[in-house]
Amino acid sequence: MNQYLYKQFEMTRGFFLKNASAVPAEMADVQPEGFNNTIHWHIGHVLTVTEQFLFGFPKKSAHLPGNYVEWFGKGTKPADWKGNVPSVEELVTQLQDQLVRIKDIPEEALDEKLKKPFLGLETFRELANMAVFHESNHLGQLHAIKLLIERTVVKN
Repeated sequence: MNQYLYKQFEMTRGFFLKNASAVPAEMADVQPEGFNNTIHWHIGHVLTVTEQFLFGFPKKSAHLPGNYVEWFGKGTKPADWKGNVPSVEELVTQLQDQLVRIKDIPEEALDEKLKKPFLGLETFRELANMAVFHESNHLGQLHAIKLLIERTVVKN
């Protein structure tokens, strides 16, 4: 992968992992009023969507179980979870493993055209940049939920 783009992934994923790993277990599944999801969901969502964007999950990638789309895909929510949802710790490990695989994406693959444009993006490089943006957005959500929970607990 292009070193500049990989540095962006490495930095963003590093911050995401640091924050995800530091979430106390009792906060991970709290869904504050006004939020559609939990910190646990956001962690799984980043993993799942990045796998979809960069590795064609679930059709082309077998690195994650297929039911991750049902738990963490766009439009899902923890209230609908059925089965044994992976723990935050397991998701964090999978995020670390995924970063290693991201680095191995060949440079020439970045300039490949997508079969059809997605959100106005036409190349794999643009989609990879979108994955970094997407992860940063969910890092902000993770921060907001954690801060709200901390402030609510302190007030009560």
